[in-house]
Amino acid sequence: MTVRRAGGVRIGSIVLDCDDFERMLAFWREALAYEPREPPEEGWVVLRDPNGHGPNVSLNRSSEGHLAEYRLHLDLYTATPEAEVVRLLGLGAKLRTPAQESRDFTVLEDPDGNPFCVVGKPDG
Repeated sequence: MTVRRAGGVRIGSIVLDCDDFERMLAFWREALAYEPREPPEEGWVVLRDPNGHGPNVSLNRSSEGHLAEYRLHLDLYTATPEAEVVRLLGLGAKLRTPAQESRDFTVLEDPDGNPFCVVGKPDG
């Protein structure tokens, strides 16, 4: 099987628009153990994996106001989903209401209400 690359294009960063920039920055730094690539500036920051393995996650203070629906979410893979859900709830995440029933994942919301999933994967 041949794998084609689209002109050498790769994902550089996943951008999340947010209402409460400071709270979102604190949450995602702790949730992913990422660090700012450069100091945050005027409601913008690129968070990077200090080990260089994961994709960047950028936060952008939105000028549009809070959106009712989002078209992008993160799947966080872990070998210990129950423990991670508890940890993330302690950081300020909320269980998505209504809760979606699944043996494979749990849907949470970050402090701005953006959905994300904690997915049980044996290899993390």
